[in-house]
Parts: sequence; C-alpha cells; structure tokens
Amino acid sequence: MQAFEYANPTTVKDATALLGASWDDAAILAGGTDLISLMKEGIYAPKRVVNIKSIKELSGIGRSGSNVRIGATVTFDDLLSNAVVREFPALTEAARGVASPQIRNMGTVAGDLTQRPRCWYYRQGYGLLAMQNGKSLVPNGENRYHAIFGSDPAYFVSASSLGPALIALGAKVKVAGPSGNREIPVEKLFVVPQNDTQREIDLKPNEIITEILIPQDKALKSATYELRERAALDWPIAAASVALKMSGNTVSSARVVLGHVGPTPHIATEAEKMLAGKSIDAALAEQVGAAAVANAKPLSQNGYKVQLAKVAVKRALLSAAGVKA
Repeated sequence: MQAFEYANPTTVKDATALLGASWDDAAILAGGTDLISLMKEGIYAPKRVVNIKSIKELSGIGRSGSNVRIGATVTFDDLLSNAVVREFPALTEAARGVASPQIRNMGTVAGDLTQRPRCWYYRQGYGLLAMQNGKSLVPNGENRYHAIFGSDPAYFVSASSLGPALIALGAKVKVAGPSGNREIPVEKLFVVPQNDTQREIDLKPNEIITEILIPQDKALKSATYELRERAALDWPIAAASVALKMSGNTVSSARVVLGHVGPTPHIATEAEKMLAGKSIDAALAEQVGAAAVANAKPLSQNGYKVQLAKVAVKRALLSAAGVKA
C-alpha cells in the first residue's frame, strides 16, 4: 500500500473541502470494506484518505416529511435492526443477502452504492473496461460472471446489493459538494463509463453522498430475490427487486429491477408494463420473468444467467404479492 495523508473531518463542509478535482487526489473512507482492499492490492492509490465516520449528520435513520431518511454511514446491521426500514421488504431482503457478519457490521449504505466492480479483470489491474490493444478482453475471455445486458465497452456488473431495491422503491440520494447540494434519483446514480478514467457513478471526485430518501407509500408491496453460488461470503449471480403499487389484488403500477446482470442495475420496462391492471399469479410471474430477460445478450460463458435472472424476477413478484408458487 502506498503512503497517503489521513484526514478525520467532523462536518460535511470540511470533508468536501478535503477532496480534490481528481479521483486520485482523495478517497472517502466509511466502512472501508472495498477501499482498503483496493489500496492493498495496488488497484487504487489516493493521495489522501478522508474518514467520514466522525460526521454525525451522515448517520441515523428516521422519517423526514413524506420520506424515510437513511444516513450515508448507516451500516447493514443498522438497516436490519431498524423497524422503519422493515417497512420496505425489498431493502431489508437485499441487506440480509450480505451474509458476512463482518461486512454487515462495517459496510455502509453509501459505500454499497459506490463500491467498485468485482470484475476480476479490473481487480487484477487490467482497468475498469479490461482493454488491451484497443479491445476488451471480456467477450473472448473468462466471462461467466459478467454482464448479460449492456454492450461494448462495459461488460462488468454493478456490485451494489442495495441499488436495485432502492431504484424499485423510487429512492433518491442527496449529494454534497463545494458547489452546493443536489438530489439524484438512484436509477440515475449508476452510469456506464466510456473509458477507464470515468467512474460508474454520477458523482464528481469532490462530492459525497449524505443521505438516501425513500418515499413512504402504504400501497406499495416490495421484495428482493437473489441467486448465488454460495449462501455466505458471496455476491449474487443474479437478483431482482420489485415494487408493486396495489389496488386490492390488482397491480396499478410496478417497478422491476435486475441486479448483477449489467454495468448498471437493469430496469425491465417491458416487464413492468405487463403487470399493470393485472392480478399476480404463478403463470403471470413466469411470463413477466421471461419478458424481463427478453433483450439479454449473454456472452460466451454466461448464458445461464438469463435463466437465473428470469427466476429471480418470478420469485420476487410472487413474494411481493404474497402468492405461493
């Protein structure tokens, strides 16, 4: 690990002042579950590390007007133990999927949204887009865990566990920077980089996520379903988060979001349209699952992920609607 400066600000204003115009100038430290490993492996070498765990305004969970507010440094354990958060099953189920007690204790909600891809090409120093001689190594390489949605040059998958659930729930993030504050819908927080110097999130190097806001809606039913190779200490291969606005047993509107299948969480728009005005049963859930993956473009070794994503959608829908398969 290369030498770096360490700063421990107590306010958001001080923290943003310590960041820089380049990603190499400074890095934000919260739980550190991703940053520390990147620095140890020599993938990332910031000149300064800015610890935000001492900033009280970034903590806490509570109601704020018509929203539920979750501070940026709230941990997975905090989410799972909070009664207000349990009103959003899609979010709690996504948080529960992080099976390591150590990560749940240290990992933060904003850290989850902004963590770097787990792509082994990136983690072995080939860059975010795994380019060599102007071409990506992924399509003809080891790609069994890579994207089935998206296209050249980005084949990695978004590693966020909470992103799909927060998108389905219509959440926003508040961001602070030297130029002031702004709000970003979570679905627009994730972006597809076009070169290795860009990030996969819509943040500037000198900006910090301060909180997440989730609209409260008693008519909303939600669920997350994940599929992974191992029950513990592993990221999902495919996941689906759904949120259904119900009128009795009929779906008024729906959000269907797939995770771990593309460089950003994938919003299955056609699948959402199929649900409007209908009551969910096993047959409909099967059809919607198929529609959600109809436009998938699997690589040479990851065609199996299409079926897993289809199953994840079906089971998430049935769970949210309270229907047994």
